[in-house]
Amino acid sequence: MNALLHAVAFLTRIPVPRLSADPKDWQRSVAFYPIVGVLLGILLWGVALLTGWLLPVPLAAVLTLVFWVYSTGALHLDGWMDLADGLGSWREREKIFAIMKDSRVGAMGVIAAILLFMVKVSALYEIMRNDAEIWLLLPSLFARMSLVAAIWFWPYVSEKGIGTGLKGGLTAWKVGFGFIFVLCATVVLLSWKGMLAFLAVTLASWIFLRSISRRLGGLTGDCYGALVEWTEAVTLVVLIATGRLWM
Repeated sequence: MNALLHAVAFLTRIPVPRLSADPKDWQRSVAFYPIVGVLLGILLWGVALLTGWLLPVPLAAVLTLVFWVYSTGALHLDGWMDLADGLGSWREREKIFAIMKDSRVGAMGVIAAILLFMVKVSALYEIMRNDAEIWLLLPSLFARMSLVAAIWFWPYVSEKGIGTGLKGGLTAWKVGFGFIFVLCATVVLLSWKGMLAFLAVTLASWIFLRSISRRLGGLTGDCYGALVEWTEAVTLVVLIATGRLWM
């Protein structure tokens, strides 16, 4: 239970009871990231239904996105912008790391954030216009599972970053169970089409991680955050494309 509370406190703004001081609970929390994704998905689904009932769809989509950002404290968005600034500089590896650590946001980060918001709000509009809000259970779930996979499969290169030691809380069976859990949830929601969507998103996330790791020699906390934003956006696009192909 303590590990789950650590996961909720780290990945969301949801209030939790006082956290334990045991570092092992922090490490074990990684395995619960998909559960946090489910929780965020339920909240997002509920907000979309409520705003869509009260307001015109364009405004409802924007407010749903506002809640989406707020519910995570913009934690992942910060990583998305930092990574864009770093990679967009086209400097050598150490200089990229220095740029990513800078608290100031550059032009590339702003551009990346704007483009991300455009994709997400457009997708939210399309989903809500077609009364498919139930799909919003999946982006946060897929993204947190991709985060677990990234921690397990890819090297972490920051010596004192926020992700230090997280891999120690994972085992192969925990990662495997997470994938099975996500796949089953997807099939329940979207039948066999959900399986195709999950495989497509997994491939897109792998390509994203591989390209970053080749540039940086591994991943950092900012890369983890960027991965979450990337996976959420890709999931929205894939779900809409899947719906259009088989509706």
